[in-house]
Amino acid sequence: MCSYRKRIGRTMIEIKTTEDYEKLVPFFIENELEFSQEDPVPTDLVKCWEAVDGDKLIGGFVLAKRENEFICDGIAVHPEYRKMELGRALLRLGIEEILKQGGKRMFLVARAPGFFRTEGFETVEREEAPEFFECLTCPQYGKTCHPEVMRLDL
Repeated sequence: MCSYRKRIGRTMIEIKTTEDYEKLVPFFIENELEFSQEDPVPTDLVKCWEAVDGDKLIGGFVLAKRENEFICDGIAVHPEYRKMELGRALLRLGIEEILKQGGKRMFLVARAPGFFRTEGFETVEREEAPEFFECLTCPQYGKTCHPEVMRLDL
């Protein structure tokens, strides 16, 4: 079922739900999101979306729950397609789903906090969020990556 379609020049971008979470993980890793094979807290997938240009995967978003809180468990757009509003469209689909399910907020760990601030997210202390901040064990943490835990109140 198509959730969003947008024509950019001759290209038709489509964002749709997907059940294939495993297809999104390598895409997220290719786009510099870290994924741990060992989750310290069980994560319940809520819904996944993929953005495609024909057969090419160009974006993805994973909405999940940890400790009964909604989290963005991954969002990325292929570099060639950034600045086309795809990240914003993916994020808004996640927010709509949270509202449908009666949720009141979303948490995420942001490598690009500026984008999320423009969408209304605020930086919070790690202790104010569910336990999903796995960055402390990453070798990039504090060196080339300075992520922020953020929250959006809906």
